[in-house]
Amino acid sequence: MERDLEVLGGLDSLLIVHAEDHDTIEAAPQPHGPGYAGFLASRPRDAENRAIAAVIEAARRTGARAHILHLSSSDALPMIAAAKADGVRLTVETCPHYLTLVAEDVPDGATAFKCCPPIREAANRDLLWQGLVDGTIDCIVSDHSPATVDLKLPADGDFGTAWGGVSSLQLGLSLVWSEARERGIPLEQVVAWMSSAPAAVARVPRKGAIAVGNDADLVIFGPEDTYEAHVEQLQHKNPVSPYDGRGLTGRVRQTYLRGERIHLDVPRGRFLTREA
Repeated sequence: MERDLEVLGGLDSLLIVHAEDHDTIEAAPQPHGPGYAGFLASRPRDAENRAIAAVIEAARRTGARAHILHLSSSDALPMIAAAKADGVRLTVETCPHYLTLVAEDVPDGATAFKCCPPIREAANRDLLWQGLVDGTIDCIVSDHSPATVDLKLPADGDFGTAWGGVSSLQLGLSLVWSEARERGIPLEQVVAWMSSAPAAVARVPRKGAIAVGNDADLVIFGPEDTYEAHVEQLQHKNPVSPYDGRGLTGRVRQTYLRGERIHLDVPRGRFLTREA
């Protein structure tokens, strides 16, 4: 990893890291069966904490940019804050599922909730929100999973064999806003975490802000709209979601990409490159 960072540093590029330590996971109890507690024990916080510490030290020694994907362990927040204060070029993201779901509420056999790192306890979720508010965590990213139904929902509800990942792309803004408003966090802050901050990390041009010269990527959002999420109404390919039946506040009414309204049957995406 340090050798890679040295190369990336010369390019002023970015190392993105799924931060879980392999040896720690190998030493943990192996997951099996429908109980979520067993799966949670198989991906302990220490696996994240050790991996993040290693990334920090490698980034510190090389001076290169490193980015921690999908942070779920709040235990790592103090070392992340200290590294940033020391000038380490580190950015960190978390995801809607870590900010809205809690381990205590996962039913037995509900493998739609399985992701890696795992959804942790309610107290951990509260600390992740605090890490966002104080700037330790930079952004919120979907980490959208493409898992098919057969891989995600095994017939026996076994957390050991089910695919790990949560599909949050379509519901992400509603999910985060529903939770944020209950915590007194303004919509403008949610938009910054989910739009301008990711664009800044990725250094994509003309994205992340409504400004002269930028692409007119716009969302028409009803912050007081309420609805229930149901898998049969999702537009992504595989209808699996831990949010099925969940009440949400805030609905995306329309979306525009470069000034043109999105129609789901007409792809308009373009490959983005970083400009010097």
